[in-house]
Amino acid sequence: MTALRTTGRILYRLLAAIGLVTVLVMATPIVTWWAQAYAGPIQQPKGDVLILLSAAGDEYGGISYSSYWRARQALLAWQTGGFRKIIISGGGGPGILNFLLGVGIPRDAMVAEWRSTSTRENAIQTARLIQNLPGKKVLLTSDFHMYRALRVFRKLGIDVTPMAVPDVLHSAENWKGRFSGFETMLIESTKIVYYRLRGWI
Repeated sequence: MTALRTTGRILYRLLAAIGLVTVLVMATPIVTWWAQAYAGPIQQPKGDVLILLSAAGDEYGGISYSSYWRARQALLAWQTGGFRKIIISGGGGPGILNFLLGVGIPRDAMVAEWRSTSTRENAIQTARLIQNLPGKKVLLTSDFHMYRALRVFRKLGIDVTPMAVPDVLHSAENWKGRFSGFETMLIESTKIVYYRLRGWI
C-alpha cells in the first residue's frame, strides 16, 4: 500500500509539472523570450561573403523547415546586401543549393560542402573554404542556433557578423507552433551545455 501511495505521489507531481510547463509554453511568451536571447538583435548586415549553415534535410532528402527559412533569408541578403559569394555548409545543403539556384542565384556565386554533420564541423569546413575570400563575412543561421554557432566560429578565429533568421520566433507567433519551438530551444540548450563542456564555445 505504501509503495502504491509513493507511486501515486510521484505520478501526481509528474503530471503537475507537465501541466505547468504546458501552461507556461502555451500561455506566456517564454519561447519568444528564449529565442530572442539566443538570436541577439535581428538585423540585416551587408557584407561580401555570406556563410549559410544548413539544417538537416527532411525525411525525403529535401529542404527542411529551418533550412527553408534560412534559404529565404539568404535570397533576400543576396538581393539587398551586396554579397559576392554564398558559402553553404552542412548535410542539408543540397536542398538549399537547389532552392537558391531555382530563384536565380548563379551557381558560380555559391560554394557548397555537404560533409559537415555538426556546427563545429561547419566552422572547420567553412574556414577552409573562405581562406582565400577577402571581405566581410556574415553568418546566417536560425535564431535558436545563432548563440552557439557564432561562438563556435569565433572560437576558431573566424570573424563573422551574425544574421539571425526568425525561425522559432516565427513559429511562436502561433500558439500551435509554441510547443515545437519549446522543444527546439530545449534541445539547443542541451547542445550549448555540451559544447561548453568540450571547450568549443
